[in-house]
Amino acid sequence: MASIEAVLDLDKIRADIATLEEEAAAPTLWDDVVNAQKVTSRLSFLQGELRKFETLRGRVEDLGVLFELAEDEDDADTRTEAEAELTSVKKAVEELEVRTLLSGEYDAREALVNIRAEAGGVDAADFAEQLMRMYLRWAERHGYPTEVYDTSYAEEAGIKSATFTVKAPYAYGTLSVEQGTHRLVRISPFDNQGRRQTSFAGVEVLPVVETSDHVDIDEGDLRIDVYRASGPGGQGVNTTDSAVRITHLPTGIVVSCQNERSQIQNKASAMNVLQAKLLERRRQEERAAMDALKDGGSSWGNQMRSYVLHPYQMVKDLRTAGGASSARTDRGARGGRPR
Repeated sequence: MASIEAVLDLDKIRADIATLEEEAAAPTLWDDVVNAQKVTSRLSFLQGELRKFETLRGRVEDLGVLFELAEDEDDADTRTEAEAELTSVKKAVEELEVRTLLSGEYDAREALVNIRAEAGGVDAADFAEQLMRMYLRWAERHGYPTEVYDTSYAEEAGIKSATFTVKAPYAYGTLSVEQGTHRLVRISPFDNQGRRQTSFAGVEVLPVVETSDHVDIDEGDLRIDVYRASGPGGQGVNTTDSAVRITHLPTGIVVSCQNERSQIQNKASAMNVLQAKLLERRRQEERAAMDALKDGGSSWGNQMRSYVLHPYQMVKDLRTAGGASSARTDRGARGGRPR
């Protein structure tokens, strides 16, 4: 907790809160709507962070009292309660410690995730759907709300692409490390000869755009197409032209949304996705000098994780220098034993 407090710089947070509270109390605050939203949003965020730390620090301090009480009274029930609270507090401190590392400009935001099938045909489409289910289940286990904006289903199995949001603080900072090309090696269930196949799926993670980000979009630069929603659905899903596809002509970026029955709502969601993509594009342009030093890439050259299911089972992170992996060898697997 002491190291976390040093990183957070609580004195600066309190000073910033005091300054923002003065600005928020100014009668002319809402004369500039954009600035007012920025001030109130920042104030709310800092107050929440300070409150979270102080609550956790209070729990840490109470732990000593709880253990002393259990020792003095030689009470097994109190000792069990203290040990359970210790486990809970340790987990909360570890989570807060990770949170202090997420200090990027957009790390505290919600995440917009786009998954697309790449090389590998039907296996790649099936793999893309598996990745989507994996991230949605991860969000569900953590209690993070999600919303699927668009899913483009493949002809035989799986998906061509999908876009969804994870609506939780620091979702972008947490999920941004998942961005890149994922590789799957397995015996293909779609190959009648039972051969091993390699397939790829791309994951793109963007920060959700806020009102104050000012991503200006000229209506003249947009081509908006409406079409009939497709894919699994209940009554009425295919009876109206409610789905919306927006093409940003200067950049060629195409986004679509069909999860709502209202064309207006689908258009608003698609515009949010477009703004997020344009914001990410602007960030990349600002870092062009650094990006030029990185290897660009095909499916083979820009991998971030491999999932190998045959001839052995292994999940290997390819971003680290040593290639950290988690693996076990199946009986009868050929070749050397993986780490």
